[in-house]
Amino acid sequence: MTCFFTNLFIDFSLNLWIINLSIMKVPDNTTKSLIDAIIRKGSLKQDVYHTTLEVFNAFKSAGESLITKNHAIIDKAKYPLPFSYKDRGQFEFRLKFGSDILIFFMHSNVFDIPRDHEVMKTAYIKEDKTRSYCGIIHIFNFLADSFKYHRTNDVGYCIGRLFVNRERHYFIEGKREVGLLYNNFPYSILDDKSVKNILHSSILYTLNFDLLTPPYENIKEVTAGEMQTTLDAFSISTGKRLGFRFQADEVEK
Repeated sequence: MTCFFTNLFIDFSLNLWIINLSIMKVPDNTTKSLIDAIIRKGSLKQDVYHTTLEVFNAFKSAGESLITKNHAIIDKAKYPLPFSYKDRGQFEFRLKFGSDILIFFMHSNVFDIPRDHEVMKTAYIKEDKTRSYCGIIHIFNFLADSFKYHRTNDVGYCIGRLFVNRERHYFIEGKREVGLLYNNFPYSILDDKSVKNILHSSILYTLNFDLLTPPYENIKEVTAGEMQTTLDAFSISTGKRLGFRFQADEVEK
């Protein structure tokens, strides 16, 4: 009798396992919808990521080419001037020219444009909401001496951030009080010419974005400890002025 019940329990457990396995192999509609959503959203973000990476690599090539082709001319200047390109991995490169450094940094994630953003009101987005998913490339400006002398308190500025969707449409937000830059998102497509223009605009803006004397109130008192640990360790940060415009902005009236 014991053997009978044991075999019956084994048969029941085996049948239950087969039923569960069958359910796992044939998802119900809810599970299928979930899997489809994961694939659809994941594929979209991968499309955006790879497109942004292609654009970023185009910026790398344009930056390196600019340095290589013009280095001999810079070398003829009256004084030695820094002029170099440095690749710092998959998501970053640096251009050094004169007293400035531009850092181009690509974020590894994909972002959706906020609903209240002006771009979201365009017919281009309303026709296809997936077009609002973008990769972002940041452009930072630092003083070259901040890195040379390890002045960790010095301030750098994000002079622009480039949004790119899977169709290579783009717009740029810049450090200015009002408005967008390169804001024709429905029609602006990143090609070699636009990459070169953005790169040149960034450098020209940086050259015209000059270092100003910090307010006297910020430096009138210095502790003995700060003096003893040399200028590099000052809590007084060096940075360019606030309230600046990107080079591509129209002249404000």
